[in-house]
Amino acid sequence: MKNSNKGELLRKLTLTGATMIVAGSMIGSGIFRKPATMADQLMSPELLLIVWIAAGLITLIGALVNAEIAGMIDATGGQYIYFKEMYGDFTAYMYGWSILSVIQTGSQAAIAYVFAEYLNSYLHIGGLPESWAHLQVYMPFVGMINPFEEFGTKAIAILVTLFLTGVNYIGVFFGGIVQTIVTFVKIGSILLLSALIFILGSGTSANFTNGFSLETHGVTNVVAIIGLALSGAFWAYDGWNNVTFVSGEVKNPKRNIPLSLIYGTLIVIAVYVFINLAFLYVLPVEEMRHSDLVARSAAEKIFGIEGGSIISIAVIISTFGALNGSILSTARVQFAMSRQGMFFGILGRVHPKFSTPHVSLLVQGIWSAILVLSGSFDTISDYVIFAAWLFYMLGAAGVFVLRKKMPDTHRPYKVWGYPWLPAIFVIFSFLFLVNSLISDTQDAMMGLMLILVGIPFYYYFQYKKKKESAGSSTEEI
Repeated sequence: MKNSNKGELLRKLTLTGATMIVAGSMIGSGIFRKPATMADQLMSPELLLIVWIAAGLITLIGALVNAEIAGMIDATGGQYIYFKEMYGDFTAYMYGWSILSVIQTGSQAAIAYVFAEYLNSYLHIGGLPESWAHLQVYMPFVGMINPFEEFGTKAIAILVTLFLTGVNYIGVFFGGIVQTIVTFVKIGSILLLSALIFILGSGTSANFTNGFSLETHGVTNVVAIIGLALSGAFWAYDGWNNVTFVSGEVKNPKRNIPLSLIYGTLIVIAVYVFINLAFLYVLPVEEMRHSDLVARSAAEKIFGIEGGSIISIAVIISTFGALNGSILSTARVQFAMSRQGMFFGILGRVHPKFSTPHVSLLVQGIWSAILVLSGSFDTISDYVIFAAWLFYMLGAAGVFVLRKKMPDTHRPYKVWGYPWLPAIFVIFSFLFLVNSLISDTQDAMMGLMLILVGIPFYYYFQYKKKKESAGSSTEEI
């Protein structure tokens, strides 16, 4: 029987697959890199755990708010379509552009970078000659970057990005199977590692507290530091909204998308708090702050060098799955934009055999690979988070807009605690963005610059649409 949906995307993802996209896109690089950065910033195990829990609860609020909108609108493109309904073409376009220019592609670059770091601890691929490694390129408002620094690691990151782009090129069902299997494996490996640390590790629960000892004094500095630590935690929780991008390929999306957002986020909060407790059990905060590969350091405490090697394999699997989930879902945004005449027409093509947005996948993969060259893991992740939370804020505010614009539309799920819960999320997001601009100006400006570059393209596509519309009207006359 021939495919009657030729030229269209197919609904093949189940609730399990959708939930694994949520959880799998979140659990990736952050939980294996950010605890060390956050420990160095906070220097307090109590604050470290509080920040992880707080960031998880705030992320859950964001997921609950988005669940209401996802239940109303089930088109492929997710939040791009939501923004179009909320605010019109300009905001929707700027979001879609940002997804391609920085938010998701930058996220993919950072995840691939951690995958490459751990894999290269086995392969030991060297970098380029010193003259190339120290070559600097100036970026306006940002400063100097070193694209060829640590090139061995960056080369691996680029290759895995392009490989998974190819996997998802040949079908969402295959990509979904990969995502489900890898997510189950990495959640299982994290829980197993945590349990083994508590059972076999010669640690102590005394590491869970040091009386909130802070090296930096003053309320202003403490607020700034907590803000920076939250940024790290938010990076680890980021990706929860990826499933909305593939709404048009999920079975019974008005039920399954909201449920997958809630289930996936709750799973990740539990996993993150558990593994951070395990890390602290064997790694005092003073030791954790000096360990970039914190999961490996924790495993080595129990099993020696061999144990560190085993957990490195688990991290490689985890980041591989997170990267796959992001690549699978994100390309659908540019696809949706193109289908509505808001982006280059070629990105709206569906592969005649595989029924995937193949051109959109290729463009996304190439740009993600380029962004790998823009910096280190921490640099890339920090400018991604600033850009992402700008639109998370607008998305949560959009719930108020849609309640007024579409009061009679059926809502399979309504966000609990309306209007207070969405309002808290919006206010928090605004304060977080202000703190990021003040405390981490360079990375925030990088994110903002990549967003603003899209404005001229918006007016070009608007002009093109009007011209085509006028041409069609003339032909009819």
